[in-house]
Amino acid sequence: MRNILLATAALTVIAAPAMAQSIPNPQWQGSIGYTQLDGSDGDLGAVTGRIGAKFNRYIGAEGEASFGVRDDDFTVAGVEGKLKHEYDAAIYGVGTLPINDNFELFGRVGYGTTKIKAEIPGVSATNDGESVNYGAGANYFFDGQNGVRGDWTRRDFRDDGGEVDTYGVSYIRRF
Repeated sequence: MRNILLATAALTVIAAPAMAQSIPNPQWQGSIGYTQLDGSDGDLGAVTGRIGAKFNRYIGAEGEASFGVRDDDFTVAGVEGKLKHEYDAAIYGVGTLPINDNFELFGRVGYGTTKIKAEIPGVSATNDGESVNYGAGANYFFDGQNGVRGDWTRRDFRDDGGEVDTYGVSYIRRF
């Protein structure tokens, strides 16, 4: 965790002189894709949408929202139940390292909220938590506007709520 945060901070410091080369207006992009949530209590899947703005080639921000589409079955004391991903939302600061016009690496740090629901026959319980999120990924644009995104993000929940790793693949479009 510390190494990723330090690498993201270093990327931001290295990119600071480039702020003079800022884009006149923010460059907007959006994505939609699938995110796999791998936690100690179960594996869940979600559809994730993002909207982001790049203020220059190296610095930007993005917001995301996910809604569960894949539940996980569990058994407690011989009783079967379901674990459901209700939703999550987060906002991030993003540092980008352009490799060429079509390929870029990025690191991101942000804050989010997640809601999970567990159901067994006759009983259901929900739990939500706030988390500090950090991760890395890459974007590859086929034609300068349309591309694919792959990313990994760790959600480190507050108040000893544990950690969840997410892995995502998305279609991305620059506006």
